Amino acid sequence: MTNLPANVISLAALYNRPRVFRDRAHAGAILADMLARYRGGGAIVLGIPAGGVPVAAVLAESLRLPLDVAVVSKLTLPWNTEAGYGALAFDGTLRLNEALVEQAGLTEAQIEQGAARTRDKVARRVQQWRGERPFPDVTTCTAILVDDGLASGFTMLVAIEALRHQQAKEIVVAVPTAHAESAQRVARLVETLYCPNLREGPRFAVAEAYETWIDVDEESVRQLLETHTGSS
Repeated sequence: MTNLPANVISLAALYNRPRVFRDRAHAGAILADMLARYRGGGAIVLGIPAGGVPVAAVLAESLRLPLDVAVVSKLTLPWNTEAGYGALAFDGTLRLNEALVEQAGLTEAQIEQGAARTRDKVARRVQQWRGERPFPDVTTCTAILVDDGLASGFTMLVAIEALRHQQAKEIVVAVPTAHAESAQRVARLVETLYCPNLREGPRFAVAEAYETWIDVDEESVRQLLETHTGSS
């Protein structure tokens, strides 16, 4: 196993293995066991939509913690909506992957158009899922950021930056699966990173950690948040 920072908590039995989770709910349950120390304590679980919310919902319910959402969305290439060259968060935090921007040959106009589209998407999702509720006060509690996996880790980096702008007391990242290099980058910026299924190698896909992998739509996110928000 790659030498990892001391603040990365993983499971040796799941190292470099594919298909270790039945689905996102199963992954959330395994994470809940790893984060048992936070059960019923002063923490809040923040799911990154869309795929991170089903994981976060199980984690929050198991640990008897409130659930909320940290809306972050990728800026995607004009010709490939699956590939992101940056990310934008709920508070306006924007970060570009400069290497990918240069490699793709994106113009300033294309970047501005992509940022505008993403800004509209983020605003719509915040309104849909959070309404007029202010973002939770994270200055006095641990914020547990949850996604369904880290490939490049870029979206998570922007989420962390946004929480720092909110003056979060402590940031913990909880993801079921991650590329080891991305886990190292993210871990440098937070207090602790929990990831049961670390993997290495030139080829990595989050979906390969799951036996069942389906896209999570916005209505499913809304229902999960409606069911779990404010649970304790």
